[in-house]
Amino acid sequence: MLTDFTPWQSLFGGSLIGLASVLLMLVHGRIMGATGILAGAFVPEAPGDRGWRIAILAGMVSGPLVFWLATGAMPAVEVPVSTTMMIVGGFIVGLGVTFGSGCTSGHGVCGMARLSRRSIAATLTFMLTTAATVYVVRHVMGG
Repeated sequence: MLTDFTPWQSLFGGSLIGLASVLLMLVHGRIMGATGILAGAFVPEAPGDRGWRIAILAGMVSGPLVFWLATGAMPAVEVPVSTTMMIVGGFIVGLGVTFGSGCTSGHGVCGMARLSRRSIAATLTFMLTTAATVYVVRHVMGG
């Protein structure tokens, strides 16, 4: 599998995520963790808490539409695993989010920016596990 290195697109996207995180903290005093936002859209923590969550989720989902409007083509997406494996992976991620008290966006973007020791430990765990998984899949299993 070829993985293209896209530094400018990555820098632009990361900057937008960082800006959105800062604005959410400034305006609502909330951490921008994707799974917490998703869960709160279904079961709001406070009255009036659902609207901004749905707006963020709509923004996340509408990315391909914006790309299509800007370029005239849908982004190419290759998923090298079966639907069953994606579902299993989703459940595993859900377990990790539950046991880790948050997801990569909440810990990695917001928690580390706040110098949270728990988030730094969680992000190190995410990254080391990711590196080990990629190594095993690509070099041991030959994927």
